Amino acid sequence: MRILLAEDEPDTRTERPMRHLLASAAILSLCLSLTGAGGAALAQEPTGALRVRVRHAAAPIPGARVSSEGVVAGTDLRGDARLRLPVGEHRVAIARLGFADTTVVATVPAGSEATLTVELREKTLEAEALVVTATRGATVVEEQPIRVEAVPLEEIEENQTIAPGSLTTLLNELPGVHVDQSVPGLGGAGLRMRGMPARHTQVLMDGLPLLGAEPDAFGLLQTPPLDLARVEVIPGIASALYGGSALGGVLNLVSKRPTGDPMVLANAGSLGETDLVGFVPGRITPRWGYTLTGGAHGQRREDPDGDGWAEVAGYRRAEARPRLFWDDGAGRSLLLTGGYTAENRRGGTLPGRTLPSGPAYAEGLDTRRADAGLAGHALTGGGLLLGGRASVTRQSHRRSYAERVERDRQTTGFAEATLGGSHAGHTWVLGSALEVDALSAPVNRGAEYRYVTPGVFAQDEAVLADWLTVALSARVDHQNRYGTFLSPRVSALVRPGGGLTVRASGGTGWAAPRPLIEEVEAVGLAKLSPVQDLRAESAAGVSLDAGWNAGPLELSASVFGSRVRHPLNERTVRTGPTPMLELYSMAGPRETRGAELLAHVDHGVLQLLASYTYLDAREENPSGGRRWAERVPRKAGEVGAILEDEEVGRVGVEWAYTGKMRIENDPYRGFTRPFSELNFLAAKSFGETQVFFNALNLLDVRQSRYDPLLRPAPSAVGQPATDLWAPLAGRVFNVGVQLEM
Repeated sequence: MRILLAEDEPDTRTERPMRHLLASAAILSLCLSLTGAGGAALAQEPTGALRVRVRHAAAPIPGARVSSEGVVAGTDLRGDARLRLPVGEHRVAIARLGFADTTVVATVPAGSEATLTVELREKTLEAEALVVTATRGATVVEEQPIRVEAVPLEEIEENQTIAPGSLTTLLNELPGVHVDQSVPGLGGAGLRMRGMPARHTQVLMDGLPLLGAEPDAFGLLQTPPLDLARVEVIPGIASALYGGSALGGVLNLVSKRPTGDPMVLANAGSLGETDLVGFVPGRITPRWGYTLTGGAHGQRREDPDGDGWAEVAGYRRAEARPRLFWDDGAGRSLLLTGGYTAENRRGGTLPGRTLPSGPAYAEGLDTRRADAGLAGHALTGGGLLLGGRASVTRQSHRRSYAERVERDRQTTGFAEATLGGSHAGHTWVLGSALEVDALSAPVNRGAEYRYVTPGVFAQDEAVLADWLTVALSARVDHQNRYGTFLSPRVSALVRPGGGLTVRASGGTGWAAPRPLIEEVEAVGLAKLSPVQDLRAESAAGVSLDAGWNAGPLELSASVFGSRVRHPLNERTVRTGPTPMLELYSMAGPRETRGAELLAHVDHGVLQLLASYTYLDAREENPSGGRRWAERVPRKAGEVGAILEDEEVGRVGVEWAYTGKMRIENDPYRGFTRPFSELNFLAAKSFGETQVFFNALNLLDVRQSRYDPLLRPAPSAVGQPATDLWAPLAGRVFNVGVQLEM
């Protein structure tokens, strides 16, 4: 090393680098001093903390991005984010997948923390976050402790071209859900969840019972899916959330909001089916909007096997549903809705044809249903959510069985008020409800009823840790005829990590007996003995659900069980000159155990789906011991593949398997044969126009290929046909066009 002394001659080889070094040091020193001065000045600038609470209907929204002037934070599982900002007024932006982006103005005080509650609004998206409301939590489905099957918009759009006038095709694809055919002469259908009778499925539209407290066998067949944004299904006992009629589960149909383009769908089927449905959304002002859904449908009577009996009932139907929306963008909203449905349905023997026993037997059902409802909520300055819902539905029926004509009228009134909030990781709801349900039947006064059921309920959803969320629910209902019922439920969401989620739940519930069960609808109220000495059904159930998601692969599995005490059943008795149906409460319980498996692969334009369901439902055998419950498939499965490109179209194939089930009062067999169905689906897009073609039941499976549908002689109560357990129409094709304007 050479040390340069003052008197030495400078070395030009080192002088220039040394000067650069000294200059750099001087500049760095100056910058540091300026930065320090600036930092001191900044440190002296007063700052404060802003806590942003992101909510949707008072439920916390985790994973939201909160930003202001370059400061960014994410909301935690409690839906809270904290920003430190200079004192004063700031614009704060909130963004979350599945919700509309929101910007608000907040004032940050000096030396303290301000709290800002922001209400996010849902945004209809494809293949993104789903916000569910049926659990009363109104959060994204992944954060719900209660298991919810949410059918998103894109799946609804795929299925609405198969059956534009009915929900049954869409719902039948859900695991653990079975569309149960009923009313042989007219082709009714009900929705069984996890082996429970269809009467125990609570059907709601935007949270309102617009199809009645207990929908009949034709409500789902009369509901077109064109105006649906999503479908929410809570399988299992849900009386803690919705009271009676929810022992099997809850189906909530959520309508589209007044955004997007008008749409028209026209369809024609190879067996004489025609559908014309329209959906028109619009804005009146920035706060007011509307939607209008209307349709006309027709089906001619068809006899595929040529026996003179219409396996496919004919009908003419029209429906209209206007909705009016108001939203001020600050946590207050209102929905007003009304609907009217008129349908005339005809079945039985064709003109000029008779039953094997000799006479003709024509059936008919004329339905007129009108409803009105409202639902709204308001977010207070303190972050509390006030909510209210109310509806009234009246439907009248004119039923004809050969020469006999019956009339009945059902009226359902409903009102509910709630108060909810979120604090310290708890999201809670308190509420009260009142339901009035009545049946008027001049042909059989002994079947009439008027149920008045007030109730109170509470729910608390608590985030106890990053990996654990627990929901506690309880409801007390007082039924004017059957007494008071307490329905508790506990649910837990556990996140062990590695993409695995586990949900566990258990609860109890109840249901008041109603006389218009499927067997009574098939023969008429005049064939029913006066209803007496019945007990309310009560149930307890548990379930364990696990899900795993890794990239394109999603797997889920469920095991569950339920036990129903005093299950409602029917039997044939002789109390007079002719046999009658009698409703009675069985002494032994109905027990169901089951498991579900589901696999889904999302590979871009290719979607693969496979599901399997096992059910073991048993009930008391009147002759002793236990037996399989009626019309519950022991095994069921489905495999499907769909190739879809939004600009081009889609093509898909589905194979479905239905296993053996027990049937009653069938002269040909006591257990059904397993059968499979194969469907082909195709659609081609031409800009805003889509042309579709579907080939359903390509294997041409028909119940009449196994046994005659008609009995050699009518049953003791006059039913000429056997129970339904397999497809009736056989191979069917339909073609149509869907146009966005």
